[in-house]
Amino acid sequence: MVVGLGQDRQKRERARVAAGPSGKAVELSNGAADLVRARDQLLGGGQPRHPRLDAESLRAALVDLYELWLTGKGTEVGITPDSGLAIMAVGGLGRREMLPYSDLDLVLLHENMDPKRVAEIADRLWYPLWDAHIKLDHSVRTVPQALTVAADDLVAALGMLDARHIVGNPELSDRVIAGIRRDWRHGIRGRYEELLTGVRARWERSGQIAHRTEPDLKNGRGGLRDIQLLDALAIAQLTDAMPGLGPETPGGGLAQAHRRLLDVRTELHRVAGRARDQLRAQDADEIGAALHIGDRFDLARTLSDAARTVGYSVDVGLRTAGNALPRRGLARLRRMPVRRPLDEGVVEHAGEVVLARDARPQRDPGLILRVAAASAQSGLPMSATTLNRLAEDAPELREPWPKDALNDLLVLLGSGRGVIDAVEALDRTGLWGRLLPEWGAVRDLPPRDALHVWTVDRHSVETVAYASVSSTRVARPDLLALGALLHDIGKGRTEDHCVVGAELATQIGRRMGLWPSDVDILSALVRHHLLLPDVATHRDIDDPATVQYVADALEYDPQRLELLHALAEADSLATGPGVWGDWKATLIGELVRRCRVVMAGEELPEPEPVPQELLVRAAAGGVHVELSQGDGKYTYLATVIAPDTPGLLADTAGVLALHSLRVLSASISGAGESAINTFVVTPAFGSPPDAGLLRQELNRAIAGDLDVRAVLTARERDTPAAARYARAEPWLSWTPTPVAGQFILQLRAEDRIGLLCRLSAVLSGVGADVRWAKVVTMGSFVVDVFCVALGADAGPQRRSAIETAILAEVPQPAPRKTSEQERT
Repeated sequence: MVVGLGQDRQKRERARVAAGPSGKAVELSNGAADLVRARDQLLGGGQPRHPRLDAESLRAALVDLYELWLTGKGTEVGITPDSGLAIMAVGGLGRREMLPYSDLDLVLLHENMDPKRVAEIADRLWYPLWDAHIKLDHSVRTVPQALTVAADDLVAALGMLDARHIVGNPELSDRVIAGIRRDWRHGIRGRYEELLTGVRARWERSGQIAHRTEPDLKNGRGGLRDIQLLDALAIAQLTDAMPGLGPETPGGGLAQAHRRLLDVRTELHRVAGRARDQLRAQDADEIGAALHIGDRFDLARTLSDAARTVGYSVDVGLRTAGNALPRRGLARLRRMPVRRPLDEGVVEHAGEVVLARDARPQRDPGLILRVAAASAQSGLPMSATTLNRLAEDAPELREPWPKDALNDLLVLLGSGRGVIDAVEALDRTGLWGRLLPEWGAVRDLPPRDALHVWTVDRHSVETVAYASVSSTRVARPDLLALGALLHDIGKGRTEDHCVVGAELATQIGRRMGLWPSDVDILSALVRHHLLLPDVATHRDIDDPATVQYVADALEYDPQRLELLHALAEADSLATGPGVWGDWKATLIGELVRRCRVVMAGEELPEPEPVPQELLVRAAAGGVHVELSQGDGKYTYLATVIAPDTPGLLADTAGVLALHSLRVLSASISGAGESAINTFVVTPAFGSPPDAGLLRQELNRAIAGDLDVRAVLTARERDTPAAARYARAEPWLSWTPTPVAGQFILQLRAEDRIGLLCRLSAVLSGVGADVRWAKVVTMGSFVVDVFCVALGADAGPQRRSAIETAILAEVPQPAPRKTSEQERT
């Protein structure tokens, strides 16, 4: 492991030329301060005579730079080949993956030398690094001590598996490295469960890189620690270091995924100016641009692909390692695992789905789907060897697909949660894209809506899994499963994804061999998969025109209505927490019920009247406030009746907010000269206030004795400044109604304290008459719909002024820093 003279000279020259300003060499023999200056010069760059290094070149230059300094300093303090001393690098320098601000992990080895002499040499080595503020993780060991530490400490053992000799006596380093690797191989059976427990705990703490807004590139599932885990399993001779994947897979395989993760983390260090593992959202655009990937969405897609490739490889590696562990005692006497048939050409063997001995992938294009369906139904993973063989040998399915192939696909899609792992394995090995070439546009595509927690492709498969629960509620579960799979297939393009998706669904349906009438239904499902939730939550379902609109869009087909109802629920459940709830389910259910009546040719019923007791109270005048238990354990129904005066809705919503009642939904109506408003609310904590107190506070607000907006603004000052900024841009639209001067105003934005109060005050202040309104809160987001009458002056100029006033009240993303601010 001693560096040759020619290679050493080349390394020195590379480090000096890269680090030297204006081409002048920097001497690194006088202290670590020169090392820091040289590192900073490497990180700077950007000048014509000193170009900016790309991430990979930067890592290589840093490795050379640190090795150059350590070699020179080690020689200076007496660490020579015949000294009985050696410096061994672990961590990033040991792996030749030195990042700009990574810790320097070093071990000083000695051959039972005088402790005072060793301490003196160690001080002369460590103190310059400390004085230069270089993060140093160091230890001083004899060879037996190093082996003992690795045997007793799993984390230390994993770190020293990457050890590499730097300077001094190479025999000492070789004895440690060889001994640790030997002990690791021999002791893996007894340490495997501890290793697995630690890995799972790390995943639980750090989450999945592929589906995190701000992922931990080092410790998250699919990150750099997992690649080191694969290397450790390979050193233990339990698995290949790159199991189950090759360069022909989407994204380029594990080696490419590894490089991409390293590149992003390298640029993260450079942007942050310090060691950092978590990619912050505000740094993503700059890092994406530096790597020539694109914006933050392009970077997120790249990371998802890399992390899911690593994640799949780790799953294969751990499974292979578990099966390869040496057995002892009675386990050695057990019979070899039997091969249990699962389907034609498909068997179970050793806990995996594999090909039967007589299977002929070259002549059986439907074998891919049979293997996947068997895996999803049985819950057993597909063997990596089987998937690789299918990728190499299985031919393309002819068009139209054979019925058996379509049936196997439907079995796969109807397998509940089992479909998720099966499709993921097919996709990571390139087989899913062979079945559905259109999938490439949505693979690893990050969501633009913060409500979504999955990438678009994973969301689609999650929707399939949820849809399978509703299969018994529809007459055509096959079309429901296909509609769930393809409902977002049009995303990733500039056009409306519903329109594009409908066209693609027609193309795919024909290729799969569906009947023409079924192709039409599948296309309609994709085209209208947002119809029911959008109409139910954004329009007045008591209005006959609303129901008529839905019936016309679905061509009076009850089957399409039934399928869309189930798809809307599955789509919402697969989106994220809080998107589907009792309120949304009730609205969509009622809309579907009314549409069924129209489609059956019956007369549409009139809107349900306001309960008589509320009409009586409204006729009597005055202010009435009632608070009763809602449908959920922590929800309450607040009913407010008061004279319909300008600003009433703002005052009412403000009073609710002041008493920590969060509005989940609201319905605004009236009778005569009174407003009858109902709110579904939930307390931020504890129990709700007494209705009498709410009435008292509302009277004060109506009389002008309580400025609810001022109190809310004062309360909001206690909110951290960063929390006042939104993660997503607010969205607002105007849709004219058949009534002249009347519009549907829709707003989607992040919530803030008393937002409904502020919005209502804006509309009241500009003289907009709110005829009815629907408000719903989903997590930290609101989707508000107001039917407003603007009268004769309803032109674009006035609507633009109202829009500006509304947007001034909703949270906005943090302003981008100017170039001058960034330099400062």
